[in-house]
Amino acid sequence: MSAPPSLPPGVPPRPPASPAPATPLVPLTAAPPPDEAERRVALERMKRVATGMLVAAAGVFVVAISLESRWPWLAFVRATAEAAMVGGLADWFAVTALFRHPMGIPIPHTAIIPARKDRVGRSLGAFVQRNFLSRDVISAKLRAARLAERLAEWISEPEHARLVARKAAHGLASGVQLLRDEDVQAMIDRSVEGRVRATKIAPLLGRILRVVTEGGRHQELLDGAIRLLARVVTEHEDKIRDKIEAESPWWVPGMVDDKIHEKIVGGIERTLRDVRDTPDHPLRQRFDTMIEEFIEKLQHAPEVQARAEQIKTDMIDADVIRRFSSSIWSDAKGALVRYAENPDSFSPGTIERALTAVGEAMLGDPALLAKVDDTIVEIALGVIQRYEHEVSSLIESTVASWDPVATSQRIELAVGRDLQYVRINGTLVGGLAGLLLYSITRLLGHA
Repeated sequence: MSAPPSLPPGVPPRPPASPAPATPLVPLTAAPPPDEAERRVALERMKRVATGMLVAAAGVFVVAISLESRWPWLAFVRATAEAAMVGGLADWFAVTALFRHPMGIPIPHTAIIPARKDRVGRSLGAFVQRNFLSRDVISAKLRAARLAERLAEWISEPEHARLVARKAAHGLASGVQLLRDEDVQAMIDRSVEGRVRATKIAPLLGRILRVVTEGGRHQELLDGAIRLLARVVTEHEDKIRDKIEAESPWWVPGMVDDKIHEKIVGGIERTLRDVRDTPDHPLRQRFDTMIEEFIEKLQHAPEVQARAEQIKTDMIDADVIRRFSSSIWSDAKGALVRYAENPDSFSPGTIERALTAVGEAMLGDPALLAKVDDTIVEIALGVIQRYEHEVSSLIESTVASWDPVATSQRIELAVGRDLQYVRINGTLVGGLAGLLLYSITRLLGHA
């Protein structure tokens, strides 16, 4: 138990609260079965059958004992009926003693269920905890269920993936409607801004460029830039000619302007073509050196890193960035609401395709299915082991809160009909045992 929090200086401790009066436990009643009326009729019918057999045995006994002097062979009938009465009465007493005092007489160790209800609840709770919530039982049942495979098969169906996506959209749409836009925007700003401010942008850019330049991939960027520049020069030849004519003196002949234009455009085109077709061109080597130096400065030069941080800060503080982050929330919220209100107007989205792809990938990978099953089992076992004692206590407290008489009646309705067969069998078996014992006695007496 954790220690109580300390009080600030000068604040007197609060006097202990007087204990609240105990709330009396109101007896509850076990929930009746849905077919209570049918069960009660069947129970009464079986009681009449068992009692009728006992009465019949008593009638046979009276007739046999009254006529035995005239017909001696009725002694066998009398012994059979006598033993049947004893067996029937004994089992009637045993069955009745489970639920009530026989004939209302408070005989010790009768009315067992009403008197021992709380003990039965404790035993039942311990039994469930020990035999149904054990690690081996739960693990075996969950693994036999192949939950991961069933989930993958279900979610790989497009209509099921669409159902999950729609349910998720409905839930999210309902949730976002309860949120204030300014609160969410403030949270986004704090989260994004805090994460960006905590990240050193220059070393990150340096690592990205290092990955990009591995294997000479940056030369592909240079080739693209060369092709773009060549196209620009070709498309703007007329503008270059006009610019030369505008900048040259008035007295320079137009033929000279044309020569200058040819020299400039031709030189640019030849240089670009040479760089494009020559892998070890000096310009390419210079480009390699420039990129390498820039990466080194990003990762190690304090002045470059400081400048990058300043640019990052200016971008974070710019209103356009804040408006962009605000639009992220408003657009996402609007899309969720529109999708939830009219899902049929949208084609299958990214979530649906992703769910279907996940299901298909799981079905095609037995190792992944096994890992998912292991995860499900571990989660279930963790929850069960954490709350298994609470389950046992719940069963115990629930049974303890039931009204004893009503509980006894409910249990009798559930199993009493089958227990009447005990009475019937007791009457029959008792009669057969009496006949057998009497026959053996007579045989031994004549021997």
